[in-house]
Amino acid sequence: MKRFLSAVLICVGFAPVSWAAPAPFTTLHAVKQLTDAEAAQGLPVAFEATVTYFRGYAKELFVQDGQDAIYVQATTSAALAPGDRVLVKGATQAGFRPLVVSRNITVVGHGDLPRPAPATFDGLIKGNFDSMRITLQGVIRSADINQSPAIKGRSTTLRILTDGGFIDAYLENSDASVLPKLLDAEAEITCVAAGRFDGKMQMTGVILYIASLADIKVLKPAAVDPWSLPLTPMNEVIGSYHVENRTARVRVHGTVTYYEPGSAVVLQDGSRSLWIKTHSFAPVRIGNLADATGLPGVNDGFLELTGGEIQDSHVAAPIVPQPFELQDLIASKPIFNLVSLEGKVVMMVREAGQDEYVLSSDGYLFSAIFKHTNADGSLPPLREIPAGSTIRVSGICVLESADPFGGNVPFNILMRSPDDIAVVAEPSWLNISHLAMLVGLLLIALLMVGVREWLVERRVRRQIGVLAYVEQRRGRILEDINNSRPLSEILERITELVSVKLNGAACWCQIVDGARLGNSPPDLADTSLRIEEQPIAARSGPALGSIFAAFDSYTKPCAAETEALQMGAGLATLAIETSRLYSDLVHRSEFDLLTDIQNRFSLERHLEHLIQSARESAGVFGLLYIDLNEFKQVNDVYGHRAGDLYLQEVAARMKRQLRPGDMLARLGGDEFAVLVPNVRGRSGVEEIARRLESCFDKPFPGEGYEIRGSASIGIALYPEDGATKDSLLSTADSAMYVTKQSQPRHERAPKTRQPDHELAPEDRP
Repeated sequence: MKRFLSAVLICVGFAPVSWAAPAPFTTLHAVKQLTDAEAAQGLPVAFEATVTYFRGYAKELFVQDGQDAIYVQATTSAALAPGDRVLVKGATQAGFRPLVVSRNITVVGHGDLPRPAPATFDGLIKGNFDSMRITLQGVIRSADINQSPAIKGRSTTLRILTDGGFIDAYLENSDASVLPKLLDAEAEITCVAAGRFDGKMQMTGVILYIASLADIKVLKPAAVDPWSLPLTPMNEVIGSYHVENRTARVRVHGTVTYYEPGSAVVLQDGSRSLWIKTHSFAPVRIGNLADATGLPGVNDGFLELTGGEIQDSHVAAPIVPQPFELQDLIASKPIFNLVSLEGKVVMMVREAGQDEYVLSSDGYLFSAIFKHTNADGSLPPLREIPAGSTIRVSGICVLESADPFGGNVPFNILMRSPDDIAVVAEPSWLNISHLAMLVGLLLIALLMVGVREWLVERRVRRQIGVLAYVEQRRGRILEDINNSRPLSEILERITELVSVKLNGAACWCQIVDGARLGNSPPDLADTSLRIEEQPIAARSGPALGSIFAAFDSYTKPCAAETEALQMGAGLATLAIETSRLYSDLVHRSEFDLLTDIQNRFSLERHLEHLIQSARESAGVFGLLYIDLNEFKQVNDVYGHRAGDLYLQEVAARMKRQLRPGDMLARLGGDEFAVLVPNVRGRSGVEEIARRLESCFDKPFPGEGYEIRGSASIGIALYPEDGATKDSLLSTADSAMYVTKQSQPRHERAPKTRQPDHELAPEDRP
């Protein structure tokens, strides 16, 4: 048919040009003029250009022709060198700028490299020199050798301070001996400029690619060899800290799609959106056009504004949530956009600060979160949705990382209100009530069929009666599991149900490291009994226990026994694992996951109960507010893992200093609080405070270092310092800051050193 149409068109003077393949672009300049939409069509190219940088193991190639430069995803195994003239054949692809996916690369000669263009940080961060060969001046602040199984050889990462900010650079070098000479040296660097990007291909930083050490020209060596500097006490290193930030404030415009007063606002304009950190509580309406100002920055690969201020125009321009595929979300393409996605409800969790719905979509779990923002602290009604329902959630897509090249990224959906949930489909029709209905219908049908035969009717009626009774008891057990009834009570009912199915045989269960429940014979060693066992399997890991049944020794095993025991074991598995899941959720809501002590929500609840009890009995109790001094230095110097270990050991030591009945809680970060009931006055609370301060007398051992920390403690006494929860917390917090300010700074800072056993003999104190 196509041939026939082609012949007809040729006969009437028209060539079928719509079917002809487009001619390839033969100059790099023509490719650079393409828009993203045009480049996304995969247009053919065949142009010559000069290699400016090539990393063979990563298949990364930069080429330039005159003032035009481009990035090429290379497919060649040839050892290309800067200055090689190559013929690149392939197809275009959209990106931050158009790029080329090569099909074939041929070396046609070798010549001079393009003259490098002088560049500045401001020009680089705006993308003006993307893929071009440039020169840049700056101070080299760090130089480190990298080695990875994916890299054949070793390369060096440089961190360069320019007049405008820090830039990372990759240097093809494996000679570690030259790196100390580069530290703190002012240098002129010849390299190829590129960028860091998020899932929307928005530029979030600059990367430089340096072909060799010869491209680094030291203009001014470091004034002092870093390894000959005088030693500085660790608690005084902050004295050399200095930052000069000339970042200019910017103004953006868009529709408000999310607002969390005092924390953040999101503006969206078309497919672009931006997270803005703000301390403002100004009334802003979601769906209105607004302007925002702030200081641009990058956090974990995300573009954001800090110090934001917002102005509501009061002009409505609502944005409809756009449906996205799961793969687009985990590839971080719609960062901070207003999106919608369908999923099946796995579970719901209510916390003090938010409601969380855990959803499943194509085997991928994500959360839809609604944060409570009521000024009075009251909790809105929880919208309960049955597990197994299919819902569509709308909200802002937030991720843990914006790196589109690091693989799939976990994401969550921030909802604006409970109305952002739409139920698409109810849970499956197949449930307990419908099963009971089917059993009833089956009973009626069997009764009608068995009218002719009285004996058959009697037998069928008896069997159906037992089945209905078993299903009714099973349904009640499932309801008890769903309602979180006591586990021992549920397991006893399961053994009773199995006993019924086994015509009254003794049945019991034994939980691993737990109790024996059910009707167990007094003498299990009795040889006149035949005992059958069915393990209670776990979804993963070893068995949770076993369920047993005892029969007369003269009877023989049958399929009904195995079926009944398997049914009981299955119900026991569901009951035990559901109970453990519920206990874990309750524990997570009341305890801090890092230190395993109670959290702020639990403390405030206990504090309110203690106030009520003290009012009724005219009692006295104390509240201690504890802040670890200069905790940030531990994280900055040794990393967050060291900070976490330090917090865990501090919590363990303080807990050992408390009396039975005292309560220790972590409020967040490096802040703790202690409720001290059963005291006669302030002196009793002060005694507890001194015991807590003694926790810091001994150093805290780390992985190759020791930390000598300290804490500032504030005291509030009920009812002398306050008669409400907020007043007591405020008084204790203020007293803590008075204590902190009264301490010299060098006494507050954590002191760290290597343990004596790791020092050389001549270095030990």
